[in-house]
Formats: sequence, structure tokens, C-alpha cells
Amino acid sequence: MLDAARGEAVEIRIANESIRAFGNESIAAAALASGTRVLSRSLKYHRPRTFFCLEGHCSGCLVRLGGVPNLRACQAPCTAGAEIEGQNAFPSAEVDLLGAVDFLFSRGLDHHTLMTGSSVLNKLANKVVRQLSGLGRLPQSPVSASELPEVAERAVDVCVIGGGPAGLAAAIAAAQRGKRTLLVDDQLRPGGSLRADPRSGRDRAETTWAAAIDAGVEVLARSTAIGFFPEDDGGVLAISSPERLYRVHARAWIWATGGYAVNLPFQENDRPGVIAARAVGRLLVEHGILAGDKVCIVEVPQVARDAEALAAALDHAGAEVVRVALADTLGARGRSWVNGVDTKKGRVDCDLVAVAAIPSPASEGARQQGCKVTLDPDAGGFRIVVDEAGQTSTANVWACGDVTGYMGPARAATDGARVGANVAASLGG
Repeated sequence: MLDAARGEAVEIRIANESIRAFGNESIAAAALASGTRVLSRSLKYHRPRTFFCLEGHCSGCLVRLGGVPNLRACQAPCTAGAEIEGQNAFPSAEVDLLGAVDFLFSRGLDHHTLMTGSSVLNKLANKVVRQLSGLGRLPQSPVSASELPEVAERAVDVCVIGGGPAGLAAAIAAAQRGKRTLLVDDQLRPGGSLRADPRSGRDRAETTWAAAIDAGVEVLARSTAIGFFPEDDGGVLAISSPERLYRVHARAWIWATGGYAVNLPFQENDRPGVIAARAVGRLLVEHGILAGDKVCIVEVPQVARDAEALAAALDHAGAEVVRVALADTLGARGRSWVNGVDTKKGRVDCDLVAVAAIPSPASEGARQQGCKVTLDPDAGGFRIVVDEAGQTSTANVWACGDVTGYMGPARAATDGARVGANVAASLGG
């Protein structure tokens, strides 16, 4: 069976169970669709963990894949025969006997002060704690010199970092004006928040990505900008892709890295089943997966329109939806998966909590280039400071979209197109 958007049907194995999945989808999505909820355990207390953001920016879905530990299940595509295991658990992530640590030390475990009355017992206690905690075993086989990735050079007019609505629009605008344009995106498929918003949808993401390629943009998908080195040949951006490493030189840089999905402060917000609203949207819009039958959306006022759109889409898909303001939320219920939310007005029964918060601007890369940022609570964190044209405090470096303050997909795309045109004009004919 082949679905052009979902890819070819394949079989993978999660915790020694065969799962039917699709090639263009992530292991995390396949796991949830199959009923596998807990993917790993927390470092010290062995509390159950699963994905939160579905964008590769949290540590909730780290798994062992093909003998290699600490890979993000939400950024790993389903390939035929893939073997996925949970981490930091015995005998399995779903049933972990070491989870007793959380019960035995309900007020918290500080191993530095454990059994300090005796130096011998304290050393023994620390050794035991080190055995209980961690992020998995080392890879089954070392990497040989022949397996090290090759390094490729790229020299372009414009390098756009981030393939969401702003980044795609900026790259298209620059390329259409005759500029050699490279777009770098770390997700499985470019599109960013377009793939999580019921108002745009997967088709909009696919057509915009195709439009970028038609305009002449070179798109590096599943590729991460790992660092900017100003001392190297006038400034080099290092990029890691599945096939090779890249050293990129550009006349102008555009940061369109958007924002990170963040959690909201209420009790037991780390329980599996407490998921970013954008992740719930991505499962529904991108994968056709309804993550819960009874969904409680915990939201802040600044993203009320986004929460409303998600609620309508979930309702249309057959879920019961309750929206609760953060100010009225006391805490989540459940252990291995949520089963309710306590509010000031009483308990809300649910099997999924969607957290609708202001995304935090992903401004770290721009800061490496010396761009000025400012802490703005209304923007969700440290946003990049830009002028009216979209230029940052650093020469030849620009920014657009949510990384300059939350806009949402539609406004971010408009801003990206404007900034991309401004960058092309600044480079001349």
C-alpha cells in the first residue's frame, strides 16, 4: 500500500512487537497509533516518559534505534525492519521495576546526602544511584573511520535557517529574485507549524515546499544547523544532515527558526499524555491520528484563537473537547497516562491534555552570530530584535516569523515573504 503523503507501508518493531507504519511518518507517531505510549523513563526517578513536542526539541521520546541510544523517535522516519527499544528501564519502558524509586523517595532523592553517616555506605549508595540513572547504554558497535560523514561546501547568496511558514516564504521570495538560496530545516518534512495547524494543513505545507523547489531553492531537510563559526573563512554555518556535513558560506543569513513548544506550570505536568497542543495538531493534521477521545486543552489567553481552531478540528474528528484556562488549572491526574485534570471548578475527565502556550523563540543560533535579543514575556522568551525591514543588529543577518515574537502561521508567512524580498534587494542585482 502506498500513500503519497504518508509513504510506503512498512513493518517496524517496538519493544519486540511488530507494528505497521508508514515511511514518511515518525516512529513516535507510529508508536502512539499502535497503542505504545511510554517510550522511556526519566533519569533519576524512572517516571514514565513519552513525546511532548513532536518537533525534536524535548527529551521525552529518546529511544534506542538500531543499537544506537538517545535518538529522537519523533525525528526518526519509519524504515522497514527498524528495531526500537525503550531506555533507562527494566525490564521494559512500560513496566519498569526501577520505578519504585519514585515511591520510596516521594519527597525527592538527593544522592549527595544519601547515607552520609558512613563514607563506605555513601560510596555504595552513589554507585547504586549511578547504575539506576542514565540515558541508555553505549552503542552496540563503534563508528569506524570509513563511516564518518563526508564534508561538502556550499556558497550561496542567501541561507535561510528554518523551513516553517516564514522560512519557506523568505526562501521563495529570495530565489524568485534571482538569488542562490539554501534552506535548512531539521524536521522530517519542511512546513513547520503549517503541519500542525488545522487552518492550513498538510497540503499547504507540501505545496509550499514544492513551490520553494520550483523557485530554485536548495532544500536540506532533516538537517540541523549545529553552529556558526565567525572565525572560519569569514563565517561558516556547520550543518549536519543524514548523508553528510556541510560548511555553508552566505552573503546574507535569515533566521526563521520559529519557536519551541513549551509546557505550562501546573502540578504533574510531566506525566505522559500531557502534550503540546501543537503536537496534538500535528498528529491530527499530518498523520490523521486522533491522540485522545476526551481532550482537555489547557490554554493561555494569547493563543486562544489557536486553541479554538484545534478544538474545532478535534471535535470534527469525533473527540470530546473541554477548554480550561491555565489560571483555573490545578494539576493533572494519572501516572503512566493522564486520566483527568483538577480545576478550580472541579475535575475534568480526559485521556489527553493539550497544552496551548506561547512558543518560545528559538533564538540560540542567531545569538551565535551576535544578534541582539530581548526577553519579552508576550513573545514567550528571548526574541530576536529586528528593525522594520527585518534586519538584526548584526550586518547581513536577518530574521522573520515567530523567532522575532509569536505571529502564528499566516502572519509568519507574510513576514517571511517581506523579509526575503528585503534581503534580495539588499544584495543588489
